[in-house]
Amino acid sequence: MKVTYYGQSCVEFDFDGTKVLLDPFISHNPLAEGIDIDRIKPDYIFLSHAHGDHVADMAHIQKQSNATVAAIVETAAWVKSQGVPEDKVIDFNFGGTLDLPFGRVKMVYAMHTNSTPDGQYAGVAAGFVFFVGEKKIYFAGDTALTMEMKLLADLELDWAFLPIGGHYTMDVDDALRAADFVQCKNVIGIHYNTFPPISIDPEQAAATFSAAGKKLYLPLIGGEILL
Repeated sequence: MKVTYYGQSCVEFDFDGTKVLLDPFISHNPLAEGIDIDRIKPDYIFLSHAHGDHVADMAHIQKQSNATVAAIVETAAWVKSQGVPEDKVIDFNFGGTLDLPFGRVKMVYAMHTNSTPDGQYAGVAAGFVFFVGEKKIYFAGDTALTMEMKLLADLELDWAFLPIGGHYTMDVDDALRAADFVQCKNVIGIHYNTFPPISIDPEQAAATFSAAGKKLYLPLIGGEILL
């Protein structure tokens, strides 16, 4: 079981052969120019919300892979409007859990706005918890620090993907507090360094987590981490 980082908030899980892509924004990301999106062929695509820096490559990758796309109801409706067949779209909502061939996925709260690239209403942003085998993985998506994160503390999460860039989401300090809220020591940073407003010092960020007894992983774009 491993994850590949494609920049911004885009990651792809390989759950023992089943590939699950989240928030595909690659071809428009200058930091990810070395990634060939035509080689990315997931079985599932999950969208935390519909902002352009999370969905720009959704339609292209879905078409070439025939992936099933899952998202909150209103974002899922937009996905269908982009030409994705209805039988390849799963819409669900907060508190809902999908039982899929690779495991279970629960939609959880996130605090962030949500609209489509052309400005349409797309519901609200969300996060996901993946239950795969013995592993429990939290993908926060774009979010501010929220008290609702404490509801995940008793899950005994193995990994948490948290935004750390600030400006539009949590910054490093808030992400550290979020790691405390969800009681997870292993954090993979997302949503940073793509644009000037979310630039960070990676070494300082890692040191901040280390000083608090937690590990912040910041893989290179195209890099992999075993989960």
